[in-house]
Amino acid sequence: MSESADAALSSLPTDGDAALALVIAWSAAEPWRVGEVAHFGHLDCPQVLGQTPASARDHEARVRFFRQRPGNLEPTLPLRGAGLSSEELSIRPRSDGLHVERLGPTPALFRGTPVSRCVLTPGDTLLLKGDLLLWCTARAPSLPPLRHFPEAFFGTFGDADAFGLVGESPAAWRLREQVAFAAKSDLHTLILGPSGAGKERVALAAHALSSRAARPFIARNAATFPPGLVDAELFGNIKNYPNPGIPGRPGLVGAADGGTLFLDEIGELPSSIHANLLRVLDANGEYQRLGDAYPRRADFRLLAATNRAPEALKHDLLARMTLRLAVAGIEERVEDIPLFVRYLLRRAAERSPDLLRRFTRHENGDHYVSGELIEHLLHRRYATHVRELDSLLWQAMADSTGSVLTLPGGPDRPRASSGPPRPQPDGAPRDLRARSSEPTAEEIRACIVQEEGNLARASRALGLTSRYALYRLLKKHAIDVAGLRDPSACPPRGFSRAR
Repeated sequence: MSESADAALSSLPTDGDAALALVIAWSAAEPWRVGEVAHFGHLDCPQVLGQTPASARDHEARVRFFRQRPGNLEPTLPLRGAGLSSEELSIRPRSDGLHVERLGPTPALFRGTPVSRCVLTPGDTLLLKGDLLLWCTARAPSLPPLRHFPEAFFGTFGDADAFGLVGESPAAWRLREQVAFAAKSDLHTLILGPSGAGKERVALAAHALSSRAARPFIARNAATFPPGLVDAELFGNIKNYPNPGIPGRPGLVGAADGGTLFLDEIGELPSSIHANLLRVLDANGEYQRLGDAYPRRADFRLLAATNRAPEALKHDLLARMTLRLAVAGIEERVEDIPLFVRYLLRRAAERSPDLLRRFTRHENGDHYVSGELIEHLLHRRYATHVRELDSLLWQAMADSTGSVLTLPGGPDRPRASSGPPRPQPDGAPRDLRARSSEPTAEEIRACIVQEEGNLARASRALGLTSRYALYRLLKKHAIDVAGLRDPSACPPRGFSRAR
């Protein structure tokens, strides 16, 4: 890659200085407000959360929610809800978290227990029973405008964008910007991420945003190639070869000529087969159909996906994948889970309208979901990410007896898997809102060990703005992550030039 392209890649927008914030994760009266955020930037300045009465004075410090998007912070109307009073909570930001005091009649549940007071830190939830669920996070008060992802494709706040990408978190917008950059580059790209995180959806978006959008998008799971027929699958064969009567086939490469070839789970291919791709990935795209006397050329762009570490690929194949695009797992985008729930339920309603009819809000097409279910999903650990979330929602549909989706397995009740976030490791900072200095190398090592090598959770526990900030510190202190975590843990994720 040229120096200018490398510089453009490294300058993609990152999260700025973060402050504590509350995100609406569920609202009984206003489900369309999920994803809105309230920022708390001034220490010891209490604000009141509740419905704003007509008599409220302008100088009253009240919690205000915004629809936050790159380059834009749109204020929204005051909260409303059947059980919300005008003064429901007092929220005072301090160095150790948001100090919350219950003022109104609605029961406030913190970690499943009714409380009058509590301290919220990133990763905590507070449920105003029957009305509102709030998720505490650390978020920059503004997101920089995107330079590559077109605003025309943003879509309505809270809904999937034009390419089916879901989320309003800073991580979701960074992913969109990275996808758009990769689309414009037209370079062979390796898409990294855990199973079920949406790598094929990202590949489709990269194709749709590229100059090849009008040409074919050919997708195939590389693990399904028969071991002895890889060449035939990739490059095709001429008519009557190798046996009489066999029709000619263009192969995946020929079918993708002018467009995009997406090979999912390329890491499942034996390394001996990687060599089959090397020549065609070179600049001239040269390949040969089985039985053909002359070579052909295909102008295509390869997007390959894997849930393994990049080093699992043959080094010379990896060298030809010029860009790497990371798709974060759902645990790195927890505040987007309620939006994924909305998207998955709407998709389920399109497929099986009779099954979803009793949960549907007829005025807007949203679905009745209990706050306890959303809270459970926010704190749950996922093995297969969005795919697992979809399965849990289907189980909830099967188990719920009324008109509201409740926890799978029976009525809403506290579950072990929906408990509070893990305590921070010894030595980890408690000030998650505004540190006077960055964490030390010892704090970083202790936190990574405590979080079992999960860099997203470690960055949150350390009070950093994102895992990308943690990457910079790992490089600065020359910390070997592989030596701190289980060897089978997920590979480090990022969007970088292949070395």
